[in-house]
Amino acid sequence: MVAFGKYLQRKQIEEWRGYYINYKMMKKKVKQYAEQIRGGSQHPRHVLKDFSRMLDTQIEKTVLFMLEQQGLLAGRLATLRETHDAVLEQPDISKIVELRESYRDVGRDLLQLLVFVELNAIGLRKILKKFDKRFGYRFADYYVKTRADHPYSQLQQVFKHVGVGAVVGAISRNLHELQEHEGSFYSIYDQPVLPLQDPVVEAIKTAVDKLTNSTSFLNFLAQHALIMQDDLQTPSEDTIDERTYHFNSLLLNLGNTFLYMVNTYIIVPTADDYSMSLGAAATVCGVVIGSMAVAQVFSSVYFSAWSNKSCFKPLVFSSIALFIGNLMYALAYDANSITLLLLGRLCCGLGSARAVNRRYISDCVPLRIRMQASAGFVSASALGMACGPALAGLLQIKFKIYKLTFNQSTLPGWVMAVAWLFYLVWLCISFKEPLRDTEEQEGSNPNETTSMTDREENSRAVEEGLRKPLLITSGLKLEDEDEEDCDESEESAEDSRRPANSFGDAYRLLTPSVKVQLLIYFMLKYAMEILLSESSVVTSYYFGWTTSSVAIFLACLGLTVLPINILVGSYISNMFEDRQILLTSEIIVFIGILFSFNLFVPYTVPQYVISGLVMFVAAEVLEGVNLSLLSRVMSSRLSKGTYNGGLLSTEAGTLARVVADATITLGGFLGRNHLLNATLLPSLVICIGSIVATCCTYNSLY
Repeated sequence: MVAFGKYLQRKQIEEWRGYYINYKMMKKKVKQYAEQIRGGSQHPRHVLKDFSRMLDTQIEKTVLFMLEQQGLLAGRLATLRETHDAVLEQPDISKIVELRESYRDVGRDLLQLLVFVELNAIGLRKILKKFDKRFGYRFADYYVKTRADHPYSQLQQVFKHVGVGAVVGAISRNLHELQEHEGSFYSIYDQPVLPLQDPVVEAIKTAVDKLTNSTSFLNFLAQHALIMQDDLQTPSEDTIDERTYHFNSLLLNLGNTFLYMVNTYIIVPTADDYSMSLGAAATVCGVVIGSMAVAQVFSSVYFSAWSNKSCFKPLVFSSIALFIGNLMYALAYDANSITLLLLGRLCCGLGSARAVNRRYISDCVPLRIRMQASAGFVSASALGMACGPALAGLLQIKFKIYKLTFNQSTLPGWVMAVAWLFYLVWLCISFKEPLRDTEEQEGSNPNETTSMTDREENSRAVEEGLRKPLLITSGLKLEDEDEEDCDESEESAEDSRRPANSFGDAYRLLTPSVKVQLLIYFMLKYAMEILLSESSVVTSYYFGWTTSSVAIFLACLGLTVLPINILVGSYISNMFEDRQILLTSEIIVFIGILFSFNLFVPYTVPQYVISGLVMFVAAEVLEGVNLSLLSRVMSSRLSKGTYNGGLLSTEAGTLARVVADATITLGGFLGRNHLLNATLLPSLVICIGSIVATCCTYNSLY
């Protein structure tokens, strides 16, 4: 950890030194403002006005220099274009090679300019954060809102990068022409399916994407996993040895994710029939389904702690617990015991190893494929969610072997027990326990370990701003204070790098906007669980649907997950801000819930299907955008340890499922004719609360 002021000085280009934001001067001004307000010599309103004017001046200086440099780069490209045309008329290999290198030189200079923008963006974000922390104001919200949305905003020059995009396009197109057949082939516009694979252009595109928060389907899908990690780390700094990475172990980890989601949803279409066959009410299906989530609330914590030491043993325990739980679930029918049924589902919940699944990807998968692995985790969950009900719909047979009954109620338990048994055998044969950091260090030279640590500390801050959108609230992992102006002791600085040691510590690290996002996550999981868990009871009462019909409906809902994420990740998230998509999705969820009520007219299948589809799809969009925001703005201390960001989101979602399933069971006491409205009303209230909370923190969701 180094002071940001010193880091900024070290990374500045000497010739450009006068055009960087003067972070050190502004930091001293903040200290002076505090002393003046404390002494009564300055009114807070005058301080805000003076500080705003100073920031405007600093940003203007930086932006005008950036535009000047873009103009110089454009001039160089125009000159190269004249040479380029001459080379195309009379191709010469040596001239093509020389021209190509000249274009790459322009690209390298552009990359240097992007780093310049990055450093200034970090400095601006940090000084705003420091000002708010010192005075207790929400000045950053006001400043960004008033400057970013103004038609003459100079902040927009940094946000949009219009000029940069034009320069990137010119370099890319011209290099592509020179690449194909020595300058005599088509342009990038004629063959968009064959993109240019030039390392300089790729580096520039990556830098621009990081600064503008541009995203892709793969990146958007990977963020669903909320696998918290060090945002400063780059592939060249990856500490995971490629030789210790084991692909089969990753597949087994994803297999656990898939099977667990199948196990969760395979009983949904038949849980009401199973409950009635054991003498309970149909609405007890809420307790049957929710008991797995109740156990998961506790299992997530001990699995998260266990994953600090091992991944193999927790996965083995998970498989055994799920095997036993499914056996108990299947045997409850012949034992005529609702207690055994619930115990079986509780045992399945105790085997929830999703914390281990996330931890394996974040700690044991190389950075170059971590995004793909995270996307695989989310895809496995989505496919499991769709396959569970679909498989239940296929198990519509009945037979007996000795005293054991196999029917649509018990077959999900038997099938999953066999699946987990096969998985356990495959796990024991093929899984390779990853080498933990402590084991690596014990076998290495102490001097080498120290030097490696030093190299990591020195290089980790290189691409900070490029990895985050401008002015997000998570902050750079550098100390805010220089030696001459230190607000915190060495001990507190050390504490700021440690992971949270309890839920209390983790909660104290959450900003108001992050708390609102966790509330939104709770709301959407609650609404989705109500829709899915009571579907068999509601549809059989109103429409007389069979188990197969319910299974098809739920499977179709599950199959919308990946297409919706493709649409949002590839297009919508690049057209609108995350906070805009967030609020719009909440409003659509509200409309879907409102349209689902059975009030004055007879309830129809189109009303139920359309409202359910609208609610589910909007909630899925909301989940992706919400977790995308969370993964960027959560404290870096929540990227590691037992009580990490992934665990917090899992607990919020699991609690939502528990409360939703309890609501279904309690609503059953009012009768099946009132169940739908009784369960939708809490969903509506929570949704309204989340919309209000989002509006209250809207300006901080950047």
